[in-house]
Amino acid sequence: MPTIQTSNEYQTVLTTFETTPGTCQDLLDLLNDAYAVFISKQPGFIGAGLHVNDAQTRIANYSQWEKREDFQAMLRTDEMRRRNREINDLCKSFEPVMYELAATF
Repeated sequence: MPTIQTSNEYQTVLTTFETTPGTCQDLLDLLNDAYAVFISKQPGFIGAGLHVNDAQTRIANYSQWEKREDFQAMLRTDEMRRRNREINDLCKSFEPVMYELAATF
């Protein structure tokens, strides 16, 4: 489960997927499967959440990793590269961006 507090040194990755109402559920299914079967079992994985907007045109993903290198290593695996090609086919674009938590309220 993600932990949101400034005292941790985790790497946070926010990814936004731009999709359509017609492919949103299929994309969500692929993402759920990727987390359940593969991503959640990778070294350094802490937790993640998937969020869908009301119009089903965007999916936002929040994930936490112990270190930046853990996330990067997961992305470089053959399995995740294959999965990302499938994910890319179901969305207009997606972009993972790494963040460090600056403040909580």
